[in-house]
Amino acid sequence: MRTFHPKFDVREHKDSFELQGELPGVEQNDIHIEVADPNTLVIKGRVEREYSSDGSQAARGRITGEVTPNTSHKASVEDGEAETSDKSGKVAKSSGGGEGSTKSSEGGEVQTGKSRYWVTERSVGEFHRAFSFPSRVDQDAIKANLKNGILTIRIPKVSSHQAKRIQVD
Repeated sequence: MRTFHPKFDVREHKDSFELQGELPGVEQNDIHIEVADPNTLVIKGRVEREYSSDGSQAARGRITGEVTPNTSHKASVEDGEAETSDKSGKVAKSSGGGEGSTKSSEGGEVQTGKSRYWVTERSVGEFHRAFSFPSRVDQDAIKANLKNGILTIRIPKVSSHQAKRIQVD
C-alpha cells in the first residue's frame, strides 16, 4: 500500500494547540486520532479513489486497470497509430483506439477501458502523522472537525500542575 504525508499547520495558543491538516477526499470515518502518551497525538488513516472506464471518478476504491511500463509518447498524424519509445530508445508503433495514456504516480500508465490517465497526482494510500507537544495535553477535551478537506484539531493544554501540600496526621 502506498503512503503519503498530509501537510499540517501547528499553532500554539495560550491554553491550547491547534492543528490544521489538508486531507482532501478523505472521509471522516477513514481518519483515526489517538493520544499515544500524555504529550503525543497520532493521526492516521487512508484515502482511496476509483476511476471508472468512462473517465469519471467513483466514490471509493483504488485506481484500477492495467498498468503498463513507462513509455514516452510522440504525437502522430497517422490514424490509429502512435509511436512510443522506451528508455533504450527503441521505437514501437501501436495501433489502438485508446483515447489517451497516463503515467501513474507509480511510474506506469493506468488504463481503464477506453481511456487512459496521463497523470494521477492526487494522494492515495495510507497516512500516519505523530505530533509531540512540549507540555501535557488534556486527552479528554480534544475536539476534531473535518470540513472542506481540512482537518482541524484543538488540543487543550493541561492546567499547570501546582504542588499540593499534604499534611501528615
